[in-house]
Amino acid sequence: MKKSIVLFSISASFLFLFSCHDKDKLTEVVEVPLPTKEEKITIGSPNDVKASPGSFELTKLPFAYDGLAPGIRSLTLETHYSKHYLSYTNNLNKEIVSTEYENMSIEDILKKLDLNNAKLRQNAGGYYNHTLYFNILTPKEQTPKDTLAGSINKEFGSFNNLTNQFKGQAEKQFGSGWVWLVVDRYGKLQVTTTENQDNPLMKNALIPGTPILGIDLWEHAYYLDYQNKKGSYIDAFYQLINWEKVNENYIEALKKVKKV
Repeated sequence: MKKSIVLFSISASFLFLFSCHDKDKLTEVVEVPLPTKEEKITIGSPNDVKASPGSFELTKLPFAYDGLAPGIRSLTLETHYSKHYLSYTNNLNKEIVSTEYENMSIEDILKKLDLNNAKLRQNAGGYYNHTLYFNILTPKEQTPKDTLAGSINKEFGSFNNLTNQFKGQAEKQFGSGWVWLVVDRYGKLQVTTTENQDNPLMKNALIPGTPILGIDLWEHAYYLDYQNKKGSYIDAFYQLINWEKVNENYIEALKKVKKV
């Protein structure tokens, strides 16, 4: 089912997709045109988006593109899901055809890949990161419960302390990257950051661990809604976290370090 929305002040050509290499850095290019006339843009359904045949598929969104509005509006979510995430998925599938990685899990690929292989690093990271991101979003505001809630209180002092640390790291992150809540190799919860599409499963991680929550700080995740007000996006994202799913991720991560 398609929906039409009215868009004021943004013309038809916004160039968001990906980036250019400057040595080891990735810089996202965002073109913001001058306001033109009122336009109608048709928003489709996430159920219509399919990756090309290959080892990996898109995770399914359990809500429509307008399901997270006004925190994340439909045009932003559609662009993020059906263009950026889809591109990472298709590119990853192409990169691993007839290689040793073709039948590996995405976690094993990330742990074993050569960091000098820029295409595989970017697309494998982009696929994993976005899959986690879209899996921990929900229209229903929640707070941590059960095992996760107890561990947050034990290791951060309170949920409010975790919130302040996570948001603080996100605010300080310069340029494109991610902030993560991870279970480290000792089973402890930690907040950490990575640049570009790297993540804590990779060999270069400052704090190695299994991500259970992550916020995308690339401009494609928020610029249409918030422009340069990244803090407003961070606040909105935090209200959309599916803490039940994060708790599930936490239990699974603990199993890997034999803590449950």
